[in-house]
Amino acid sequence: MRYQPLPADLYIYNRERLYRQLPPRSVVILHANDVLPTNADGSMGFVQNSDLFYLSGIDQEETILMLFPDAQDPKQREMLFVRETSELIAVWEGEKLTKEQAKDRSGIERVHWLTDFETQFRLIMCQCDHVFLNSNEHPRATIPTETRETRFTHRCLREYPLHDYQRLAPLMHGLRCIKQPQELGALSEAIRITEAGFHRLLKFVKPGVHEFEIEAELAHEFIRQRARGFAYTPIIATGANACVLHYITNHCQCQDGEMLLLDVAANYGNYNADLTRTIPVNGRFTQRQRQVYDAVLRIFRECRQILRPGVIIREYQEEVAKLMTSELIDLGLLKRDDVEKQDPEKPLYKKYFPHGTSHHLGIDVHDVGHTWKPIEPGMVFTIEPGIYIREEKLGVRLENNILIGPDRNTDLMASIPIEAEEIEALMNG
Repeated sequence: MRYQPLPADLYIYNRERLYRQLPPRSVVILHANDVLPTNADGSMGFVQNSDLFYLSGIDQEETILMLFPDAQDPKQREMLFVRETSELIAVWEGEKLTKEQAKDRSGIERVHWLTDFETQFRLIMCQCDHVFLNSNEHPRATIPTETRETRFTHRCLREYPLHDYQRLAPLMHGLRCIKQPQELGALSEAIRITEAGFHRLLKFVKPGVHEFEIEAELAHEFIRQRARGFAYTPIIATGANACVLHYITNHCQCQDGEMLLLDVAANYGNYNADLTRTIPVNGRFTQRQRQVYDAVLRIFRECRQILRPGVIIREYQEEVAKLMTSELIDLGLLKRDDVEKQDPEKPLYKKYFPHGTSHHLGIDVHDVGHTWKPIEPGMVFTIEPGIYIREEKLGVRLENNILIGPDRNTDLMASIPIEAEEIEALMNG
C-alpha cells in the first residue's frame, strides 16, 4: 500500500455517528465494488465502495461489512468479512489482509473470512426488523451495469420479503459531507502532491510540447510522491480544446500564443484533490487572455465570500450567474439590452459558462451531499468558475478546494499559484 492508512479511531467514530441515526433493531450491510472485466482475461483496476471505506477503512475487493448495533450477542454487533488468502493467491495477486490486519485497520473486533458470511447473515436476518441497504444515489450518476450491492438487494427482497427495507444512502450523504480532521489530513496530502505536480508543469510547459507529455510529467510526480495516481482522468487542454469541458484525449501539441487549461489533481489514501489552472503556453498572457483570466479570478474571489454556512447551493449558483453575466458584458461577449430581454429559463451567460460552480469533495471527486440543505461548517467544496469563448479558441477555468468554517472559509489550495503575475514569473524562471 502506497499511502499511510488513517487511524481506526476515525472509522469507529464514523460508525458511531451512523448508529445514532438508526431505528432500533436495524442492520446495515455494505458490499465492496465489483472488479469489472475488460476483454479476454483482463480486468479494470479496483476502486473501493466509498461508503464501505468510510465506515471501515478497508480497501480490498470482495469485502462485506455487516453492522447490527442492537445485537444481543456483542460478537454480532460489528462484523467484517474479508477474502481469505492462500499461497496461490499470494503468488498470483500478492498478499491480502489477514484478520488481524483488517481488525487493526477498521477497529472491528470480529473479522471473518467470506465463507462465514452466509451463516452470520441468516442469524442476523432472523433477529433484525429493519435492513438498511446501499445504492448509488448521486443525482448525476448513470449506472448501466448491475452492481454487487444491487444484486444483493434483489436477493434480500426475494429471500426475506417481510423485513422493513430502508435506504442507507441518505444517511451516508449526511455523514460524509462533514469532514473529520483525519480526512482533512488525507485531503491536504492529496493537495500537497497536486501542488508539487503543478510547480513541475510550470517549468515544463512551452510551445511545442504535447498534452500527453504534460500528463506524463504529472503522473511521474504524483506516483513518485505516493499518490494512488490521478484523482480523475486529467484534462490537459490547449487552445480550443479548453472549450470542451471534459476533454480527455490529451493528444494535441501546445502552440505559441495559446492558453493551456489544466484540470488535474492527485488521489491520496482514497481522498481526492481537484485543481484547475489556466496558464499561457509561452509564459506570457496576451492582453485579451489577461482580461478573461482576471474576470474569472474576480468571480472566484467573490464565490469564496458567498459560499458560507446557511447558503443553499442552488441559490448560490444564482448569485454566481449574476456575477458571471456582469463580467461577460464587460468583456463584450454579452449585450446589456439582450440580457434584460433574455428568457429566464435560457440565460445567455450559459453560452460561455455552462457548468456549475461548486461541488462537494472528498472520497469521491463529486462527493455526496444534500443539494437543498444549507451548507454547514466542516464541508469541503470546490469553487471553479470558467469562461469558454469558442469563437476565440480560448477557455479559462480556475478551481480551488475550500473548507467551510464557522467564522471564515479556509482555502486549502491557497499556496498554489493563481495570480497571473506569479504564474508568469514562475514560468519564466
